[in-house]
Amino acid sequence: MRIPIYQVDAFSKTLFAGNPAAICPLESWLPDPQMQSIAAENNLAETAFFVPDNGRFQLRWFTPAVEVDLCGHATLASAHVLLNKLGWPQPSVRFDTKSGELIVTRDGELLSMDFPARAPLPCGVHPDLLSALGGQPETVLAARDYLVVYRSESEVRALAPDLERLKAMDRFAVIVTGPGDHVDFVSRFFAPAKGVPEDPVTGSAHCTLIPYWSARLGKTKLHALQVSKRGGELWCQSNGDRVKISGHAVCFLGGSIEIG
Repeated sequence: MRIPIYQVDAFSKTLFAGNPAAICPLESWLPDPQMQSIAAENNLAETAFFVPDNGRFQLRWFTPAVEVDLCGHATLASAHVLLNKLGWPQPSVRFDTKSGELIVTRDGELLSMDFPARAPLPCGVHPDLLSALGGQPETVLAARDYLVVYRSESEVRALAPDLERLKAMDRFAVIVTGPGDHVDFVSRFFAPAKGVPEDPVTGSAHCTLIPYWSARLGKTKLHALQVSKRGGELWCQSNGDRVKISGHAVCFLGGSIEIG
């Protein structure tokens, strides 16, 4: 069996930046263990699989260790493959996912994703969270993930978390954020227990970041950087219970997987 595969750098207009995702278009679903094994073999933050379904697509995402309920960069990359490699004729792609319907639309040079907002709330804090992260954050909130807010971009960039200790956290992942020097906000994302020590650029994290920074800054349109080693740029908009996350994408490779 040959399965098509593409690798796309999402949230970047140039290769070797942004967040790489592997995309596997399927005619029908493979067994879950086989998809998880492919994701582990790819050893990227996410591998996405989609199948056509009456003018829409069912979409699923896997880290090297687990299936996840929402992934932004692999959704952006899946739409890029459909629109630019597979000849999808419409300007929008509709995906059915574990997080409901997700729509990605061509918006000039950008691809724009309509995602659910996950506004952070006050929360109890794992006793090891702050010492594992380091620095002196000003507040900790949570939605699916912890949101740890620092006072400056330089503090966010300087963090060198203890990833082994972060594996014990009681949330899916940890987002760290602060005001940007030249953008509205910056962030980083850590999910070592899920096979993603530090994610280069994380669309799903912005479902929480956008409502937080929109309320804090009093504006609905935001410009963001994820300041990982590869880095990525996002244009964001708060729309109440939904958020718009936009970025570029570029294809690095195309080929096939051979399964016996």
